[in-house]
Amino acid sequence: MAKYRKLGRTSDQRKALLRNQVTALLYNGKIVTTEAKAKEVRKIAEGLIAMGVREKDNFEEVTVTAKVARKDKDGKRVKEVVDGKRVTVYDEVEKTIKKDLPSRLHARRQMNKVLYSVTSVPQEKAGRKKNTKKIDVATKVFDEIAPKYADRNGGYTRIVKIGQRKGDGALEVLLELV
Repeated sequence: MAKYRKLGRTSDQRKALLRNQVTALLYNGKIVTTEAKAKEVRKIAEGLIAMGVREKDNFEEVTVTAKVARKDKDGKRVKEVVDGKRVTVYDEVEKTIKKDLPSRLHARRQMNKVLYSVTSVPQEKAGRKKNTKKIDVATKVFDEIAPKYADRNGGYTRIVKIGQRKGDGALEVLLELV
């Protein structure tokens, strides 16, 4: 007897499917899928959330100085002429960043082995490459999802049965974060 469902796919297809659905669940908060897939996605997602809850406060805040390009009122870089060349003007800025401690860094890398990166496109600029953002789902787990579940001991997801799919009669469910 297998310890996991094969879902009628080869191992590489199955791994990609589960990674995609876990990423969508953690990014959106809920997904609609078949019951068998939902039970497999639930196992992976609950493990990642538990890892996030364990390591949510395991960082230190560090102040660093960074060079940032000076920008005008339109948001374009300010340039000045130096030795006959146009050069961007930079200002030094103090920034406070979160530096992961070793165990949280390890947890982040374990999460990134499972999760895909998500590219967010603003609605008003749909179809354009400009203003797209890469969203790190592991950071979302640590900063948004884990604090919400800090006082829970497991059971971070819920499966709600919707009904049978019209095409093939498969039982569809809503898998959501509690």
